[in-house]
Amino acid sequence: MKLDIIKNQWLDIVFEGRNKIYGAYELRKSNGKTTVKALVIGSLIFSAAIAAPLIASLLPDSTEEEEVKEVKMAAVKLPPKKEEIKPNTPPPPPPPPKVDQVKFVKPVVAKAEEVTEDPPKIVELKDKKVGAETIKGDPDAVLTVDEPVGKGPVAEVVQEDNTVYNTAGIEVKPDFPGGIEKFYKFVGNNYKTPEEEGLKGKVYVTFVVEKDGSLTDIKVLRDIGYGTGAEAIRVLKKCPKWTPGEQNGKKVRVLYSLPITIQSAE
Repeated sequence: MKLDIIKNQWLDIVFEGRNKIYGAYELRKSNGKTTVKALVIGSLIFSAAIAAPLIASLLPDSTEEEEVKEVKMAAVKLPPKKEEIKPNTPPPPPPPPKVDQVKFVKPVVAKAEEVTEDPPKIVELKDKKVGAETIKGDPDAVLTVDEPVGKGPVAEVVQEDNTVYNTAGIEVKPDFPGGIEKFYKFVGNNYKTPEEEGLKGKVYVTFVVEKDGSLTDIKVLRDIGYGTGAEAIRVLKKCPKWTPGEQNGKKVRVLYSLPITIQSAE
């Protein structure tokens, strides 16, 4: 018996007595269908590839539309607008005076037929001002009187001297009541040294003796810690008033420096 290898009859002969559930039998049995399916799909892809240029040529060109749009939207520069030149307007007239003003006509020697304007009469000048033209007064206007500036006494403005002077260049130095030694004694009696073993050094303080003798602007330039600077400020704030310094016969503000030596008990 002749076998047609194109048909699947030969498969049964080859796989007779064998396991047909095995994958090779199923693959060979469905080989025809797979081949036809592959030919159909390949033909479709090939046809689409050939027809692609034709389809692309039928589609509208988007770049041309964009170029046309750009030409339509081109900006047009307009000529500058001419500015209107306003004519010179005269300034507004001054407000009317409170009192009526009568035009003053300068008297001249002329013939009777040449007189064009008569000067005002004395009655017309009563309670009125004389000017270059006749103006009706406004009773609600502010009355202005042209008076020369007087030459009365002028009050002298004395500027207060708030300069802070140094004790080196002052004529009369500030002084503590009873002398500077009493001041040192006052600081020594009121200053409370911190209870710190081996504490030793100096605290430098500056302050300003005001015109009334009080101490202001108290500053600690340098201390040795442990509250020594704050204690110096406390003592100086409770200090009695000094005798202020003087310069050119006037009381002035003077800067004063004070070093405080500290040595704790051993």
